[in-house]
Amino acid sequence: MTPSAELQDPVRRIRLLQKLTIAWMIAEAILSLWAAFRAKSPALLAFGGDSAIELLSAAVVLWRFQDRNGKQSGEVAERRAARIAGILLLALAIYVVAVACATLFGLTATSPSYLGIGVLIAATAVMPWLAWQKRRLATITGSAALRADAAESMLCAYLSLVALLGLSARAWLQVSWADPIAALAATPFLLWEARHAWRGDACGCSAYETHCKMGG
Repeated sequence: MTPSAELQDPVRRIRLLQKLTIAWMIAEAILSLWAAFRAKSPALLAFGGDSAIELLSAAVVLWRFQDRNGKQSGEVAERRAARIAGILLLALAIYVVAVACATLFGLTATSPSYLGIGVLIAATAVMPWLAWQKRRLATITGSAALRADAAESMLCAYLSLVALLGLSARAWLQVSWADPIAALAATPFLLWEARHAWRGDACGCSAYETHCKMGG
């Protein structure tokens, strides 16, 4: 069996996984951003905004594995999309900090969001599984783009947990400052991802830099 034939099945699985990710991220972004608007929740805003960026990342990776114009054009498109994502993440982080500070200083008031809590509970279950599947397939195919997308899925899982803690404390312990504090705690993750997206780092961490450079 030729190497291309051996890779054919993993590529089909990657396409299916990315389509599943796109469908999930569309629902996750819409529901979390709507819940953020209704509850005036900075933590949900941070999570929902990152979900929208993860949607862009998944779409780019899917396009890479369906590209008929060659690897080079795919890499150019990936770098361009990564820089756009970096700018959007930076803008999101600045906006989240502004909203969180306004809430802490009493300029706006949050309300409990049980819809948001439900979305976050689902995300903490689904996103680690998606990240694990993408990491495994990235190892098989040697794709740095898919490996980077796996890292973003894992970051989304971390953000969902941080936001869940904040919203739960707000809803059941009546801790009004828990939501904006959770949003501020999530901001460094957004900035970290924005920095590596702008630089075009495939893995997002120096510990894997050499390994990622071997990817496709």
